[in-house]
Amino acid sequence: MPETALDLLLRATPLPTAIINETEWIVAANPEALKMFSPEMVGRHFATVLRQPQVIAAIEATLADHGEHLARHKLGSATQDAPLDVTCRYIEMTGSGQPGVAVVSFQDRADMEQAGQMRRDFVANVSHELRTPLTALIGFIETLRGPARDDAEARDRFLTIMEQEAGRMNRLVGDLLSLSRVEAEERVRPTGRVELLPLLSSTLSSLRPLADANGVSLAVDGPADPVVIPGDEDQLRQVFTNLIENGIKYGGAGKEVVLSVELCERDAALRAPTAKVEVRDKGPGIDPIHLPRLTERFYRGDNHRSRQLGGTGLGLAIAKHIVNRHRGRMKVASEPGQGATFTVILPR
Repeated sequence: MPETALDLLLRATPLPTAIINETEWIVAANPEALKMFSPEMVGRHFATVLRQPQVIAAIEATLADHGEHLARHKLGSATQDAPLDVTCRYIEMTGSGQPGVAVVSFQDRADMEQAGQMRRDFVANVSHELRTPLTALIGFIETLRGPARDDAEARDRFLTIMEQEAGRMNRLVGDLLSLSRVEAEERVRPTGRVELLPLLSSTLSSLRPLADANGVSLAVDGPADPVVIPGDEDQLRQVFTNLIENGIKYGGAGKEVVLSVELCERDAALRAPTAKVEVRDKGPGIDPIHLPRLTERFYRGDNHRSRQLGGTGLGLAIAKHIVNRHRGRMKVASEPGQGATFTVILPR
């Protein structure tokens, strides 16, 4: 049977679309609709295919009053329900002598709903992270104005804690601003050139006082020749500062954090020559269950310890976005009791 103009138009329509005549039968559908609902949907009554009351009511209303009607359809799968926006419009078959038809199209809203849920989760996480130090500050202020007004020892102790909580909020706000800037620039490739080994050496030097205070030794192992890569020096410094600082804080006293740089003439995933930087600590390691989610915002493998050490839960998320901007990859490998290795692979 030759294709009609209607069939050709349907085939060119990117959204899943079906045509329903005035007798309520499906007379045509494009390949997207056939794939979404049923390969045998054409020639059936629409209610046997689209069984949800809201959608049935919208189609019946369109056929009755020839107006536009909207509905929401939940397309179930084995893992989740996919929300679909349904638009029903009536088309007069002018000049053909045929009755009009209802054109029913479906638009997948799963991505938009997921983005909305991510925004809601982000706001909830930020609110939770700020609420704890704010509650502590309010409580100490009330105490200093009341029972501890004339207690010099309590005042000094409370002021120290208040300073720590204020510093925690300040770090969180700073990381939020940094995350926002990095996300805004993620699609813009850096145009500068960075010498990697001097960058790592200066980063280690700036963190050496922290390492000494924690009883951690630092070491770097790299090629003798200069390694120059395209990149943003400040952002790359932020990545390696975060990874080395994590190794110092979580590696444990008396341990070692080792940086190693290795060159590869062609990385299979990046399809380019690369420089691989590994940051290895010899601490207690990370349970494998946490590894896939470590770069999520506010995700912590050990909530209590992270907060004690001043972590905001955003450092690895920021690092991931920076590495993505540089068209690189970041990997994490760890086993309990065997330390952790964070690997950053950057194109040269």
